[in-house]
Amino acid sequence: MRFPFASLAAAMHRPVREIERADRIVVVRAPEGWTDVQIEAWLDWADAEKLAVEGDDPLAEMAEAFGRRLRSADTDVLAATLLLGLASPARTAGVAAGLHDLSDPGTARQLEAETARRRTNRLAAGAVEAASAALEKVADAVARCEGPRADCADPLRNPALARAALAARRAGASDADIVRAIQGERFDVARLPAPSSPPRLAMADRAMIASGAPEALMAAEASLDGDLILTFDPDTAEALAQAGRSPAVMLCLPALQQLAGTEFEAAFRQLVSLWTAALAADGPALVAVGLGGLADFVLADSSQARAGDLANLVRSAAGETATALFVDDAEAALRLGLSRFSAVDVWQTSDGGVARRLRPAMAVAIARSGGDIDAAERRLFGRRTLVNAPGVDHAALRAKGFTDVELEGLEQALAEVDSLGDAFRPPVLDAGFLRDVLGVEEVAEALLPQLGFAADEIARAEAWAFGHGHLAGWDAAPEDLAAVLADPAAYEASLRAELEPGSAVPDVAPTLIDWRASAPQAARLLADAARDGRRAIRLMRAAPPAGPLLDLVEPEPAARPRRWEPETRAVERVVEKVVERDRTRRKLPDRRKGYIQKAAVGGHKVYIHTGEYDDGELGEIFIDMHKEGAAFRSLMNNFAIAISIGLQYGVPLDEFVDAFIFTRFEPAGSVTGNDSIKSATSILDYIFRELGVSYLDRHELANAEPDPLSGNGLGTLEGEGDAPEAVPAARFISKGFARGAAPDNLVVLPFGQRREAPATSHATTEAVACPACGDFSLQQRGAGWACDTCGAAPSMQG
Repeated sequence: MRFPFASLAAAMHRPVREIERADRIVVVRAPEGWTDVQIEAWLDWADAEKLAVEGDDPLAEMAEAFGRRLRSADTDVLAATLLLGLASPARTAGVAAGLHDLSDPGTARQLEAETARRRTNRLAAGAVEAASAALEKVADAVARCEGPRADCADPLRNPALARAALAARRAGASDADIVRAIQGERFDVARLPAPSSPPRLAMADRAMIASGAPEALMAAEASLDGDLILTFDPDTAEALAQAGRSPAVMLCLPALQQLAGTEFEAAFRQLVSLWTAALAADGPALVAVGLGGLADFVLADSSQARAGDLANLVRSAAGETATALFVDDAEAALRLGLSRFSAVDVWQTSDGGVARRLRPAMAVAIARSGGDIDAAERRLFGRRTLVNAPGVDHAALRAKGFTDVELEGLEQALAEVDSLGDAFRPPVLDAGFLRDVLGVEEVAEALLPQLGFAADEIARAEAWAFGHGHLAGWDAAPEDLAAVLADPAAYEASLRAELEPGSAVPDVAPTLIDWRASAPQAARLLADAARDGRRAIRLMRAAPPAGPLLDLVEPEPAARPRRWEPETRAVERVVEKVVERDRTRRKLPDRRKGYIQKAAVGGHKVYIHTGEYDDGELGEIFIDMHKEGAAFRSLMNNFAIAISIGLQYGVPLDEFVDAFIFTRFEPAGSVTGNDSIKSATSILDYIFRELGVSYLDRHELANAEPDPLSGNGLGTLEGEGDAPEAVPAARFISKGFARGAAPDNLVVLPFGQRREAPATSHATTEAVACPACGDFSLQQRGAGWACDTCGAAPSMQG
């Protein structure tokens, strides 16, 4: 009795889905369990195969069109198996043309040349990126330099440029490219695609390899960088070469088990017979039948089916057609919804999102063996909280200064991030909290070590919150599953080993070795494979760990020996040197002094609030204009923040004062409330005149005389005698800032002298238009006038 694939496909519920393609939205009807990625993979395959799918049901049209292409009598059944997700056409991995006989004396040179070529391709991508990055640093060294352009572009005068240029030369950049980078040219490069070449096929005498003869070392050296498949007899080599040209299909065992249930064996026989007959219709001597999801199927099957039994079923169902049972096609697996066998499974939620879960086959096996699935998921994915975490819990964080506000923010962030380092940094933690409470000015790569937590404490807390990502070492693992859960890859490899005796072609999946393995170590593995009777073996280095593998310290430059030179007469000359400034931010004290100045410019109230370092140097300013519009107030607030940051990074206040005085925009005009400034051409002109007078002693910026009624600031009123009057210190020292440190009877004796009014009619220093350049920068200097912009000294007639 034939299994009803066609009727099941016709009755299957396929809801309408919208799939976003590169150029359009495609409406499809797909099985409920299919993910968007799976559907897109089928549509991509249909485009690659040039199958016409322009109707209302693209997936059904695709399956029918491919079934007709196979010229089989069971076209509708073949199409049904595609639509049910039970099978997918696949491709087998080929090998490079030619066979290397290791007994031939000329083979060694051939392998060395090919290995060198492949090693060059592997290193090229990293070398290009390194040279590009080094050239970018050359351009940056010139751009960040503060000094004359010619000096900044001269490696002899710009030490940062010299270091960057030497590093670029060592990275392989030519001097011509370094010069172009100095001139400002950018060297953005496209990322080179990863080199992909088919493995080479080699044959050697089994006894020679097993005994560790020189041929074994030759094959090992070629395997490490050259991707070599080593065989031991001509028939196997011929089968491997033929397998790369044979048609292939991948079957989805878990999907067939779910669909057929107790009729799995009959359905499996019919499925294999159907596809081998269709693919062998054109007469190929070999057909590849991949058993997708083999590990999931065997692990979840309560009847404990073995891989060897499936191999026997394939061989009997295929009849006279030879079958290879190893098809490693990632695209075909994606079309069937299969993924790499591991404890973590990625799946699509009902709302289209992507989430992680314990692999369903492992969950079934754990439950069948009496294990705790929830405990397994906690081991994999963690608890996403630091409550009761070992090492770094809420109590330990509170002891460091964390409050409920910061802890709540951390708990919310733990649900979104993948490491503690991503949670313990801005914007999760406020920069003000880091600076003022934790005393951390800038967060380095990790904040927790800066707070005094040990590495093992952080590791335990990380595992508590985010899990281990695997089930190796899980104490609660069922005894019969411990080996499977600890190393899923080894379990899958053991199942493939059970399939090999029933396959016409040996399994040449790469045997991964340590990324640091040497040629002698690889030669020993080849010898072991030869002694174990393996038909073929393919070694491959595992990928190295991510991140830096070496802790490198920049060596101190060696002192260059001094060369003897004849004595010459010293000639004095001026040498301009490019100075690399330290760009570290100077932190203001938590409790700092300053003053508040209230004034009005053109009738608009302005409050200036300053903050000072302990030595009295200005470190920050705040500007408030309460009756202005929200946009203008916000602009002034952010302008003050920018000025404050510049001051804290070492920009001299003089630079800001010179840049902003005499700027002209409204509001402007007369100034009231300030005893030094009488008029200003803008708010910024007023602010920086006030700062220049107060912090830089630039009294030429003051354009007002002291108010006779308010005195000169130190107690001597205009018009009074010479007798000084003591001023209480409370007028200059904040009682709250001093916290009682200053006694109540402390006074300040005046030391200023009475100002005499100038005799000329031009008594003030308010800016006047210069007749030479027109700028409002004409100031009175003694008995004459001078322009601060052009330097002209016109004579002013009253």
